[in-house]
Amino acid sequence: MPQVSLDEIETTTRSALERHGAAPWIAVEVARAVRKAEAVGNRICGLYYLESYCKQLTSGRVKGNAEPIVTRPRPGAVHVDAALGFAQPAFTRALPMAVEAARECGVASLAVGHAHTCTSLGYFTEQIAREGLIGLGMTNASPIVAPPGGKTRVLGTNPIAFSVPDGKGGLAMQFDQSTTTVALGKITMAKAAGEPIPEGWAVDAEGKPTTDPAAALTGSLVSMGGYKGWGFGLMAELLASGLTGGVVSRDVKPLKAPEGPPHDLGQYYLLMDPETSGVFFDRLAQVEAGVALDEGARIPGQDKQENDPVALEEAVWNQTLTLAGQ
Repeated sequence: MPQVSLDEIETTTRSALERHGAAPWIAVEVARAVRKAEAVGNRICGLYYLESYCKQLTSGRVKGNAEPIVTRPRPGAVHVDAALGFAQPAFTRALPMAVEAARECGVASLAVGHAHTCTSLGYFTEQIAREGLIGLGMTNASPIVAPPGGKTRVLGTNPIAFSVPDGKGGLAMQFDQSTTTVALGKITMAKAAGEPIPEGWAVDAEGKPTTDPAAALTGSLVSMGGYKGWGFGLMAELLASGLTGGVVSRDVKPLKAPEGPPHDLGQYYLLMDPETSGVFFDRLAQVEAGVALDEGARIPGQDKQENDPVALEEAVWNQTLTLAGQ
């Protein structure tokens, strides 16, 4: 497996995106997200997605030259219209205004509407936390989840991410997880590898548990914790569509299909100033001390290290080079 530096991953990704129609500044923002995903081992949101990005740039399914429009309709609310372009540059354009609003009001929302899939929500909530604010984010996706006891797909994997600052410019905590037992990408990767999936991940088209990834892809994924996870998925669905202007999951077409209508998704973020209470970091320290009482226990995302260089599958890196015209 080739060992590739993060710098090379980022520059090659940027070249591939520009070669297929992305404006330079937009390619920079998307490439930064790919770099981060590979650095932390989130392969599903890294180079695994690059071919799809390039094909959809070529077909026009994602607008490579979209100029996001940022507004602040209320003191504590910021909205950015991604104009059917990538989510990463839209978020970048809107973040400074959202941070300002959160510091003025104590809490603020950032609604990203009419965007391409954001892939990794934690990438965005981490940026909020590095600004010294608590970040909560959610989005929806193409329908793959039926209600408990049902078999008709209503929701996407509808992930939720939560990032907490440590008060020193870093992260104290972060999780980024789908509201299903497993992310859809784990199913598609198992199918590609010809491997079974664990029981409890999905049901087939008749609503019966299955370990066959192909049957799972024609059936639906299972919400984590049953009804409890279903409730979180519904929350993400309503906020990500209803407060951003994005479509509901049932109207989202397959995310990686090279052609078709734009994703038109929404991502919804809350930015909270931990200083509003005056005791947040004291309580954080108390919780951290409690977790540390047991050896091996940890707070999610704490002290997570980036890999550089990254070991890549040869086929993945060769495809990346081809997309970049190298």
